[in-house]
Amino acid sequence: MKALDRIALTLLIIGGLNWLLVGLFEFDLVATLFGSQTALLSRIVYVLVGLSALYCLKYFSYQPRGYRDRT
Repeated sequence: MKALDRIALTLLIIGGLNWLLVGLFEFDLVATLFGSQTALLSRIVYVLVGLSALYCLKYFSYQPRGYRDRT
């Protein structure tokens, strides 16, 4: 797996966990760590997570070796 793939996946997992916390407990970890939702560092993290999600869209067409669609 390429380094960029690992970074994107890591950021996507961080974003997903943050949304889980927001949904369950109304607690935004990123905003808590970096000041607020409008703080520059928070916005940078949010943008990086969003860009990672866009980058990971390429995996929708990924099929492992030996995989056959059974539909």
